[in-house]
Amino acid sequence: MAFRSLKSWLMPVISQQFLSRSRLLALREKAEVKRSGQQRPHVLHFFHELEDPYSLLLAQAIPLLQNKFSISVVQHLVGQPDSSAVPERDKLKTYSQVDAARLAQQYGLQWPVVTSAATARTQINQESLLTSHRLRSKWGHYLSGVIYYEGEWYWGIDRLHHLEDRLNALGLSKQTHLAREGQRAPLFLTPQFQSLGPVPEGTSIDFFLSLRSPYSAISCAKLFPWAKANGVQINLRYVLPMVMRGLPVPAEKRKYISLDAAREAFVQGVPFGRLNDPVGKPTERGLALIPFAQMHELAEDYVMSFMQGVWSEGLDAGTDAHLKIIVERCGLHWQAAKDILKSQSNDQHWRAVAEQNRQALFALGLWGVPSFKFEDTAVWGQDRFWVIEKALHDKFNTATTLST
Repeated sequence: MAFRSLKSWLMPVISQQFLSRSRLLALREKAEVKRSGQQRPHVLHFFHELEDPYSLLLAQAIPLLQNKFSISVVQHLVGQPDSSAVPERDKLKTYSQVDAARLAQQYGLQWPVVTSAATARTQINQESLLTSHRLRSKWGHYLSGVIYYEGEWYWGIDRLHHLEDRLNALGLSKQTHLAREGQRAPLFLTPQFQSLGPVPEGTSIDFFLSLRSPYSAISCAKLFPWAKANGVQINLRYVLPMVMRGLPVPAEKRKYISLDAAREAFVQGVPFGRLNDPVGKPTERGLALIPFAQMHELAEDYVMSFMQGVWSEGLDAGTDAHLKIIVERCGLHWQAAKDILKSQSNDQHWRAVAEQNRQALFALGLWGVPSFKFEDTAVWGQDRFWVIEKALHDKFNTATTLST
């Protein structure tokens, strides 16, 4: 029987405070008091990489932000992220081109962007690049295509809605009449998990997930109810977390992901933050019981129970006491689950399936989770499910139309 460590006791308490909405708002207020006291203008810092598709899209959004809000922008040119922050650089390079084209079409942006990037790069002062890199690192980030504003980071056009909410709250909107009427629609945000309309029986989506991924946890909370309501089958394609496959995850990346996931969960209305990191044995024990749950046709209920437990309730799935809660509340029998956990053949089975799923994910040109696939359409990220919905609409000519 596994017992809880001191870390397991403390982590939920600390994370609940660290990731709370009240703390985020308090930090924003503190930053504003400091900015105002120093009589500094409202300045966004845009870290831009000339060959990064997401930077090129974000660059097009900057004038739109300036038209909408009373802000100024400082651009910092940076080089490529470190390999430790981008473990599958070649896949990212290929996928980002496809993804950027999708985003540009959805939001009316230019793609491809005509730029003499190679020529411009030769004109960049390497010392200036290093200075920007150090500044970005000092402020706590690792990617390009990001905006920093008074203590908080926003990646790509995908997270601008969080920044817009903050700027609106500060009264910086130039569209005051719209602000009064509650019509402050974000520039780039597509509704997801909309009513689909009739689809043929047997319609299915592959869902690649990790039990240690906070974005997978958010996706589960939205995807499973949506699938049931719309008659879509979900094929669970679970994989081991990157860090458990020997891939590095730098501290600044872990911090940003946690804070960003908390923001996203809040917007999506998904409970999140009182977490107990399931890295290692908790994840292995959790994955070992998915085939058992599938056998009883309770796989989605079990995965949701696990995600809810470790990401919002602080349960330690490495202990029998807490894993029992996760198992029993979704309708499975704990004694039978304990027997499964002792089975060497089951251990070999789920590990083989997880590896097969990883290989299938890589074959799609993807590497991270959550990822989704419907027929020939495959996307990465919990904020890209609208692409899958669009593919379903196009395939079956359903009535609902996606809009920005």
